[in-house]
Amino acid sequence: MTNKEVLSKAFELIGNYQVNINSGKEKVLNYHKPDELEKKLDLKIPVESKDYENLFSDIEEYLKFSVKTSHKQFLNQLYSSENLPAIIGEFVTAVTNTSMYTYEVAPMATLIEKELIKKMCEIAGFNDGGGIFATGGSNANMLAMMSARNKRLPDVKKSGMMSAQTLAVFVSDQSHYSFDTAANILGIGSDNVYKIKSDINGRMLIKDLHKSIETSLRKGQSPFFIAATAGTTMLGAFDPLDEIAVIAEKYNIWMHVDGSFGGSIILSNKYKHLFKGLKQADSFTWNPHKLMNVPLIASVLLVKEKNRLLKNLTDLDTDYIYHDNEAQEYNLGKQSIQCGRRVDALKVWLAWRFYGDEGYEKRINRMFELANYAKRKVELSDKLYLLANPQSLSICFIYKTELGKDNDALNLTIRENLMKKGLSLVNYGYLNGKVAIRLVISNPEINEKDLDEFFENFIKAGNELEHQKINVKATQAEKYLIIE
Repeated sequence: MTNKEVLSKAFELIGNYQVNINSGKEKVLNYHKPDELEKKLDLKIPVESKDYENLFSDIEEYLKFSVKTSHKQFLNQLYSSENLPAIIGEFVTAVTNTSMYTYEVAPMATLIEKELIKKMCEIAGFNDGGGIFATGGSNANMLAMMSARNKRLPDVKKSGMMSAQTLAVFVSDQSHYSFDTAANILGIGSDNVYKIKSDINGRMLIKDLHKSIETSLRKGQSPFFIAATAGTTMLGAFDPLDEIAVIAEKYNIWMHVDGSFGGSIILSNKYKHLFKGLKQADSFTWNPHKLMNVPLIASVLLVKEKNRLLKNLTDLDTDYIYHDNEAQEYNLGKQSIQCGRRVDALKVWLAWRFYGDEGYEKRINRMFELANYAKRKVELSDKLYLLANPQSLSICFIYKTELGKDNDALNLTIRENLMKKGLSLVNYGYLNGKVAIRLVISNPEINEKDLDEFFENFIKAGNELEHQKINVKATQAEKYLIIE
């Protein structure tokens, strides 16, 4: 087979996969237990080479057992949907196969990334800002903390943290775990990460932030980094950025805004008010691979000061990569902790060019319409209970029972049954120590009927489980029988 024939066949398989998902006849996943799936598959690497028919067979098998994240019953993660311009961009990125460290090997890609960073900075209110594409929101959050550390302690890049003053980090108790990881990696230590209390809606309490900063000062620490959240993982809550900015300025602390989940909401004029105070921040994490529906990974760290990453991340004198020539000011690698770096900007650029600002605003607004619809469905049901007033695109609820059964176990089993049947895939977490089913709206292509189907599935499974006889000697995880 020629290369063209191979690619045509591969694209045909992928195209059929997407058509089947959109037909509504496919399950959201073909679930098997890990050991069962392992037995069904031949994953060993052969000694001798195989032909392309084997390649196509492997592709078909991979697609068969993959979770269909563009399925209209995939309500599980903070990303979903299909975005054809972005998917095509992903193919082009793989075919051209270059790295983002120099203009020399990535000329148009470099200009595209610079243009996107400029536009995103303008939207965020960083009028003379800069930034870089990173390998995920966690990585972007770490780069922000690293920049804040190196600004506070300019010599730490060479001398290290051994003799440095103890630094203190402040994050919400609803914040992402990546800040603990970053403190670990950067030598700050997770014990020096203060978890600020949040209110009933999941928003950081300013009074407790002020109290914690004062506590750190009394302990002789140097408070240097506050991380606010624009869209918490469970409740989708937005911290009061404008109030946090006042505190950050008062104590001369770097203010970061983690918009890994909710950052793209800033594209909607209707909901942009949630970002009031963002322009006072020093940095902002924004993940287009979530609410802009671009394939993973597409994450950006924006900084208010244009050259801050260049100053704070690395000092490079590597003449075999970075040559002294007319393009040296365009070499983005000097702002990144990576050397090899994928061209993630292309898929974002192609999608944004296709939809435009207005198209993306409509998509964001549509997701809010769907979230409000889901909220009303829960409120109007006599079998469901809304655990918190939705702050953006996450709806946390439970199936409620008054039969004396364990609500946590019941809800976990409902969720597991729907997953194993391939009917719907929804996630869960914990609020105040109790299980909360988290329905997240991140796919603007679904409609009200899809949400009706989800809730019908959920309530039906709950009704069936609720009236089953329970083996009182069963463990917590075994209290409810799985309906096959």
